[in-house]
Amino acid sequence: MNRLREKYNNEIVKELQSKYNYKSVMEVPKLDKIVVNMGVGDASHNSKMLEAAMKDLEIITGQKPVATKAKKAIAGFKIREGQAIGCKVTLRGENMYNFLDKLISITLPRVRDFRGLSNKSFDGRGNYTLGLTEQLIFSEINYDDVVKVRGMDIVFVTTAKTNEEAHDLLKGFGMPFKK
Repeated sequence: MNRLREKYNNEIVKELQSKYNYKSVMEVPKLDKIVVNMGVGDASHNSKMLEAAMKDLEIITGQKPVATKAKKAIAGFKIREGQAIGCKVTLRGENMYNFLDKLISITLPRVRDFRGLSNKSFDGRGNYTLGLTEQLIFSEINYDDVVKVRGMDIVFVTTAKTNEEAHDLLKGFGMPFKK
């Protein structure tokens, strides 16, 4: 069993239950899934860019990504409806906890001038979004193999009802929020 899942079951549940006066263990918020999304605008001109981004995302998450398609045509960006313009991976269960552990303990400390994650990136329903500017901060990515440096969004979807509950849940896992 993963280190963070054990920590959740043994420590975080008890802390949140005492702080928010939950009557049942089932009321305690939990991490539902992590979605890693990478937009590839260049894919409209060059399909190799999408393949390279999908390969990078697969190396980072350990799971095969799905191509995301444009919902509507935008003439200014030369994008047609249904055209592949990005990729995403939805992590659940053991893969989710492994990725979160790697992100907190290895990846985020490698970021230069890192002062902590923003407390303002909650959506009001208990979900947190983290934007990264480049995929090179992940130790699995080899600099020489990178076709183009691109960023990604990491969305932490929780069952929490409020931002405060979600903040305490993620803080319990060890997310380095700003003071």
